[in-house]
Amino acid sequence: MITSVAIQGVKGSFHHIVSQQYFDNDIAIEEYLTFDNVVDSVLVGSHDAAIMAIENSIAGSIIPNYALIDTFNLHIVGEHYLDIQHHLMALPNQTIHDIKEVHSHPMALLQCKQFFKQYPHIKLVEAKDTAEEAKRISEQNLKGIAAIASELASELFELHILEKSIQTIKHNETRFFIVKTKNSEIDKEQINKASVKFELDHKRGSLATILNVLSDCKLNLTKIQSLPKIETPWKYAFFVDVTFETYSDYEKAKSIMKIMAQEFKVLGEYKNAKQ
Repeated sequence: MITSVAIQGVKGSFHHIVSQQYFDNDIAIEEYLTFDNVVDSVLVGSHDAAIMAIENSIAGSIIPNYALIDTFNLHIVGEHYLDIQHHLMALPNQTIHDIKEVHSHPMALLQCKQFFKQYPHIKLVEAKDTAEEAKRISEQNLKGIAAIASELASELFELHILEKSIQTIKHNETRFFIVKTKNSEIDKEQINKASVKFELDHKRGSLATILNVLSDCKLNLTKIQSLPKIETPWKYAFFVDVTFETYSDYEKAKSIMKIMAQEFKVLGEYKNAKQ
């Protein structure tokens, strides 16, 4: 049973919102500045699980988080998709024309870049977290500075939303993993999605052969991500997500991939959040 989770960022962050939606409002959360700190806290047993953003529908995969999960042998026990709405917020009694700087996470700034072209007087400043900047503006009473963050952050830190949903692409989702140090306790009958990792020889058709195995075993490939092996130049590991209707089909594919691929590893078996 999960009673406490580690999140990257402060309360009001998107990770905080995921903790509320995936678990409930009573779950104990602990804030950490970086994903490395988040992972460390789980490894030493300070928390039962961690929430980690893994990909965004606009910006793509968060590669360092794939590496953290793999390197420290964390197990994915669940996933959650969150609709990301970026709001521009500042201290009350200001308009957007009073704002000289906007501080937020680089990804948030990138997703809202088009909006700020109509306000060339505003300087965009990269920061470590969205909600943390909202908190800093509130605590330090910073006028002329705005943050890009969630609606929850504006409520928690009593900031006024100057403009809502300023991201360029309005349908903006981020996928999050819930990870633990142990495998999931979910019954096989409930598992219909898995994340695996493997490596392949530099041979013609080696990847195609593996993909054919997935297809033959009635698995649906929903994600494939390659990561370079730092210690072996020009060799790559593949991270693959698959969905399936019956666990036995997945087990059959898994047994074949163990034989055909190198360094095969199951990263997680869990419920498909997109059903």
